[in-house]
Amino acid sequence: STTFICSQCRHATLLRRPKRPYTFTQLVTLSDGSAFTQRTTSPLPVYRCTRDTRNSLLWNPSSSKLMNVEDDEAGRLAAFRSRFGRSYDANTPVVDLEATEKKDAKDMDAKQQQVEEEDEDDNLLDLISSFGQNE
Repeated sequence: STTFICSQCRHATLLRRPKRPYTFTQLVTLSDGSAFTQRTTSPLPVYRCTRDTRNSLLWNPSSSKLMNVEDDEAGRLAAFRSRFGRSYDANTPVVDLEATEKKDAKDMDAKQQQVEEEDEDDNLLDLISSFGQNE
């Protein structure tokens, strides 16, 4: 009789397949109306650019119509200025802080006097005591 000695051996290492993400076909529309398709991992079927090489001052430094920084189609700069003011702009004039603080203090004093005069007229105790009485 023949005996076979079988022992398990693994000399080969496991080679994993490289992970390839699924790619979608996407239509990219530029700001001037031109469009092209590309393969991307983004599932968006159509992508509309607000800033691209056609309307960016970085790519077109000689264009005079792009020199106006306020004209951004996305409205991001205007939204930022409405939320945080213009103190971040380098072109804003420097304001005398002491003069504005004095002006603000005067305005606050005037408002405080107005409130005190209104409080004298609308006394809560007078309102409560006169409730239910016919005038």
